[in-house]
Amino acid sequence: MATTQKPRLALRRAIAIAAVGIAGNAFAHGDVTPQAVDVTSLKPLGDEWLESNPYRGDQEAIRVGTSAFNQNCARCHGIGAVSGGIAPDLRYLPVEDEGDEIFIMRIRNGATRNGRVYMPPFEGILQQEAMWAIRAYLETVHVE
Repeated sequence: MATTQKPRLALRRAIAIAAVGIAGNAFAHGDVTPQAVDVTSLKPLGDEWLESNPYRGDQEAIRVGTSAFNQNCARCHGIGAVSGGIAPDLRYLPVEDEGDEIFIMRIRNGATRNGRVYMPPFEGILQQEAMWAIRAYLETVHVE
């Protein structure tokens, strides 16, 4: 009897440890230290915020945006923008100007509901160039 209890106890401990790890990831949503994005290879955009993506279809911006997304967004929005359920699946953002408006408002201002931060604001943390490069990348993974 003692020999069957040891494997069960070990299994229970493993399940408990896994549950704590999963819960920790869920509570950490939005708690990401932003990573710097090197935008020196992109055309500078200036201080005025643009309303539509100047980098749409620009291969260098897509390269920079892919890296920036993986460093700053994928933890919540998923690798390849395929959400695992923590945050919206960004592949479904509308393309072109309609999606630009939604995207830039959310990435600049973040999202807070009932005092809880669901997404931190990135204005003042990421440059406008980095944000639009991320948007250029997202349009490459768009699905209907």
